[in-house]
Amino acid sequence: MSKTPLNYELPTEVRDFAEKSVEQARKAFDGFLGAANKAVSAAETQAHTVQSNTKEMTTKAMSFAEQNVSAAFELAQKLVRAKDMQEILQHQSEYLKSQAASIQAQLQEFGQAVQSNLQKVASEAQSTMQKAAEDTQEAIKGVQKAASEATKRK
Repeated sequence: MSKTPLNYELPTEVRDFAEKSVEQARKAFDGFLGAANKAVSAAETQAHTVQSNTKEMTTKAMSFAEQNVSAAFELAQKLVRAKDMQEILQHQSEYLKSQAASIQAQLQEFGQAVQSNLQKVASEAQSTMQKAAEDTQEAIKGVQKAASEATKRK
């Protein structure tokens, strides 16, 4: 039996291969991480848009409510000042006609705003999804390239 110590040292080629493989894996991971960060950023932008649109819709709804309450108080003042039942009925009739037209216009305006906001959100969502898919495909290509290069070195 020989008393020479066993050599456990890895050959330089194996260490180089392992080092390059780890480097390529890191690059691939960084690519996926970059794609994920872009997707999160896009989602945050989209959430901000939705929040902004919601604030706009809330402001519009409050404005309509103020208009309607103001019209109701005007009616109340007219009713208090009315001299007879005929004048009361006339004021109520005018108020109902006016409010019906006002509410119809408000609903139409609100509906158009909702539709416009939904179209904006849908467009942004489609753009975000398309960009995320492109970024993911680029990351996958990077992984495939790294795997191909690692396979060639074996």
